[in-house]
Amino acid sequence: MIEVFEASFPLARAFTISRGSRSAAQVLSVRICRDGHEGRGECVPYARYGESLASVRAQIQGLPRGIDRAALQEALPPGAARNAVDCALWDLEAKRAGKPVWKLAGLAPPAPLVTAYTLSLEAPEAMERRAREEAHRPILKIKLGTPDDMPRLEAVRRGAPQSTIIVDANEGWSAAIYADLAPHLLRLGVALVEQPLPAGEDDALAGIDRPVPVCADESCHDRASLPGLTGKYDTANIKLDKTGGLTEALALRDAARAAGYRVMVGCMVGSSLAMAPAHLVAQGAELVDLDGPLLLARDREPPMHHDAAGLHPADPALWG
Repeated sequence: MIEVFEASFPLARAFTISRGSRSAAQVLSVRICRDGHEGRGECVPYARYGESLASVRAQIQGLPRGIDRAALQEALPPGAARNAVDCALWDLEAKRAGKPVWKLAGLAPPAPLVTAYTLSLEAPEAMERRAREEAHRPILKIKLGTPDDMPRLEAVRRGAPQSTIIVDANEGWSAAIYADLAPHLLRLGVALVEQPLPAGEDDALAGIDRPVPVCADESCHDRASLPGLTGKYDTANIKLDKTGGLTEALALRDAARAAGYRVMVGCMVGSSLAMAPAHLVAQGAELVDLDGPLLLARDREPPMHHDAAGLHPADPALWG
């Protein structure tokens, strides 16, 4: 049987992007029980993609009782619902086989990963304070996406002079704003810009210089997205809530590399249960952004462990 549960995880502090702010991560978790074994998965329905807790729950509850991973890929489109079920089925398969998911998938043993840590959109003074507090982290990702972002960027660089900086505009810029900011991004040592223009309105990226690598996030969902990125993006951001699970995420990673893209593996704001399968996809990625659990005031038990070496693979008691 497939069971669906709603859960809310309070954030350590409010999280703001160009589209709004939140104080908790609202997630759906799935539990699939068969033959005395249990598999679990988690997803974050995202309004940007027309999803809600209710709509995703309905998609999951409409699935046949004994569905397998192969049939699931056809039964649901890429998105949060398929992600939670796909990951739960991988976990179930691992529990039944007595082998970790990485072995079942033919992957190398996973190692700890250094992840970016996200600073949400605030006034420049507040972002500088936060950057100073987090300046010990190797990679800081800053949320921007307004016409007045230059003071914020300068403030974060002052606060964290040694950290690598990634900028995420969340579709909030125009081509003109990006072109104006690009030289300053380069001057301030920004390593990557995520989704500067709205998905579907990003053709202008093919006709302007990209002195800082540009990453497709909202424009990249699954393998079918790759042809539309040609000439506009340098990096593909893989998120399991967009691909519809670990199965497609692994396939997208391989296809993106074959097409010449660098790979970033990111996440929605969720718990360690959502990060665990993404951690497998992120092995060998050029950039990792799996800081969801680091932003929570409370996580799953057992949580994924994070220390100076990075984010460690999940305990099998959690997933996989």
